[in-house]
Amino acid sequence: MEIGVRILLAFLVPQVARVGGQEDGGHEGCAPGFQVKHYQVAFSGAFQKGQALIQVEFDDCAGNEDVKFEVSDPSFYVDGDLNLVPQRDVLQSRPFLFIHGISAHADDMAQVEVTGLPVQSPHTLRGILGVGQTLPFRSKRSLLIPPMIVTENQRAPFPRKIGKVISTERLGNHIFRLTGPGADQDPKGLFTIDIDTGEVSVSRSLDREVIDSYQLEVSTTDFAGNLVEGPATLVITVIDQNDNRPIFRETRHTGEVLEGSPPGTTVMTMTAFDADDPATNNAALRYNIVRQSPDKPSPNMFYIDAERGDIVTVISHKLLDRETLPTTTYELEIVAKDMAGSEVGLTGTATATITITDKNDHAPEFTHPLFEADVYEGSTGVVVNLTVDDRDDPDTGAWRAIYSIINGDPTLSFEIETNPDNNEGMLSVAKPLDYEAAALHTLLIKVENEDALVPDVGYGPSSTATVHVTVLDINEGPVFFPDPLIVTRMENIPLGSFVASLNATDPDILQIQSIRYAVLRDPAGWLSVNPVTGTVNTSASLDRESPEVRDNKYTAVFIATDNGSPPATGTGSLVIHLEDYNDNAPYVVSSEAKVCEDAHDRNVAIVGVRDKDLPPNAAPFNIELGKQLGLDKTWKVTRVNSTHSQIMLLHSLKKANYQLPLLITDSGVPPLSNNTEVKIQVCVCQKNKMHCSSGHSRRASLLVLLATLLLALLCKYH
Repeated sequence: MEIGVRILLAFLVPQVARVGGQEDGGHEGCAPGFQVKHYQVAFSGAFQKGQALIQVEFDDCAGNEDVKFEVSDPSFYVDGDLNLVPQRDVLQSRPFLFIHGISAHADDMAQVEVTGLPVQSPHTLRGILGVGQTLPFRSKRSLLIPPMIVTENQRAPFPRKIGKVISTERLGNHIFRLTGPGADQDPKGLFTIDIDTGEVSVSRSLDREVIDSYQLEVSTTDFAGNLVEGPATLVITVIDQNDNRPIFRETRHTGEVLEGSPPGTTVMTMTAFDADDPATNNAALRYNIVRQSPDKPSPNMFYIDAERGDIVTVISHKLLDRETLPTTTYELEIVAKDMAGSEVGLTGTATATITITDKNDHAPEFTHPLFEADVYEGSTGVVVNLTVDDRDDPDTGAWRAIYSIINGDPTLSFEIETNPDNNEGMLSVAKPLDYEAAALHTLLIKVENEDALVPDVGYGPSSTATVHVTVLDINEGPVFFPDPLIVTRMENIPLGSFVASLNATDPDILQIQSIRYAVLRDPAGWLSVNPVTGTVNTSASLDRESPEVRDNKYTAVFIATDNGSPPATGTGSLVIHLEDYNDNAPYVVSSEAKVCEDAHDRNVAIVGVRDKDLPPNAAPFNIELGKQLGLDKTWKVTRVNSTHSQIMLLHSLKKANYQLPLLITDSGVPPLSNNTEVKIQVCVCQKNKMHCSSGHSRRASLLVLLATLLLALLCKYH
């Protein structure tokens, strides 16, 4: 009971706020007592003995030595780690618990709200304190809460009273509670309320630019935690002070204006930001130009709208001429001042860089009306560089030149391009020139800009120039015609046979020169040429089957040389299409075969025949046995197609190697034949292996065949 009475007295005694210094043993910035005044714990049917429910935050600013805690419900205590712990199993709990912390340096209270309890009848003070007094219950209560304001950036001492909450039916056994962001929620501890008087105080300096208003809730409860009045809303507004300078997002800003623009042309907009309240003059900005560099031709070439920050031109459009101004870049120092520009306003500064951009008001002009160049005939490349003057801004479309040939080049032998480095026109010969055709070329060149000229400016006579290109004569080499020269000849024609007549002419028609011919490349060494007439004859037999012949074509290269000074040469090709002559006999492709001596299948092999000649001097081929007597008693040849035939055994032979003579004939006129042999090995075959004789082959002569036949007959009748 004594504990409950002491807690009640602690609630009823007015709270004394310590302003400024701390008690001995304290440390700067520390507020003795509970650092958090309000706690919550959830009730889930029972609190178990020894279970740590919450940990309170208490600091007496002197090390918390000899701190004692008393809880309004004796079923609970605060242990050495500042945990609220049940001393026994608690099956029923009150909605509010109060913890009293006492030491030599602090005396403070904290409240613990128990949530999740079943609905019960109103609690009595006896139930909380055990003193036998009951609390009257009021069904209707009301709170009078005026709006409150706090000026930001206030200085100590704190706390400072900012207003008072009034209960219309206030009794001495009720206490005020303040909850919400700024009280028991982050940012915690900014505002407090006197639990007895309802006076609201601010505990430290506020910053409107961080939070400009706070919305809290005020209520009254009895000592058991039962709600008596409220909750009602308390709005605390933070009043702005001019504590922020105008700030430009960037210290340097850039803008452009076209030369010749009329006065009033908007160049750019300067915008500063002020973090103060935009509804007050603290953030009402005014702009001003305090310096222009350079200040020629006028110190006031630009004007800035004081409220909007728009920079516009003031100078006459005639004076805003990029080609006559002392510079094309101007710097303006811009000042933004708050408090609507009054003397007490804070300022921010930035630099605006304005570039006077060019427009194409000057046509390019050639530096000379006539340019001359010499070029050797037959050569290509740049022959002359054409120079121009343009007063517009370099490296812009108003300055970059575009050249064109408007006359004097009907054969499109010339081309002109712009040198990107110096804007000169590079005139080139695209197709080789011929001195004999034209010794002088007169070209008319026009120059323009990439960008169109302004309406009141046009291209004059200086925008065209004449170019004289003189062609210098050189000794040109003879030219073969046609090149290549193509002829058709039969292979194997007699030595010295006529093949072709070469024809080379000298382009230097204004000079009298002779031409001599020679062989430059003759891979097979088959040809010779008359050096004067250019007649080509055979010096060896032409062979279509030679490896130097590709697709029946043989190519030789000849050179023609004139007698100029110095001599000039030209080359030409002769392509001989060779017709085939039946000069190659056919031959067997595969000349060996194997067969088992006891084989049931007597098909020995299929032999193929080839011929280096072309049809009709090749296939179809006729393959037959040689002329030896008796071959047809043992062997048989059957045609498979135009190039292959089947060799068959008519009866079995003993293990040995045999040479079978064959006669192969092609289809040429006249035909060519070839006597050849096919090696046939008769082997003993066992378990998928062939055991063949490694000795010399037996020729399939009449004697061998007769002996074989006789042996076969004797075996038959015995």
